[in-house]
Amino acid sequence: MAEIAETAAGLLAAAKALLKTLLATGRNRLELLLVEAQEERGRLFEALLLALAVAVLSLMTLLVVTFTVVAVFWETHRVGVLAGFGVVYAAAAGVLFWKLRRRLRNWTAFAASLAELDKDKTCWKP
Repeated sequence: MAEIAETAAGLLAAAKALLKTLLATGRNRLELLLVEAQEERGRLFEALLLALAVAVLSLMTLLVVTFTVVAVFWETHRVGVLAGFGVVYAAAAGVLFWKLRRRLRNWTAFAASLAELDKDKTCWKP
């Protein structure tokens, strides 16, 4: 009878230890997920700022090019200045667009959390 009580107590202790381990692992994964969510929020904000800058600079390029076409029929020096601004704005918009595309192409959301979950999955497989 004493052996049965010892075995039951041992099983109960093992179950408690397993539950504590599972809870600690779950908490660890949740904390990692929250940290990554905060990082993703920052990346998303930065990407939206870049997209807004591309849109604004593209609009400015369109306005300057339009004024350049109108100014072609005015005096001679205004055309050069307006064309110069048009080239500068277009180049800035192109650089920002390239940077935005590169950032979005290399975007991996929640990579560390997914890697940890894959590790956990391999540990729990028989």
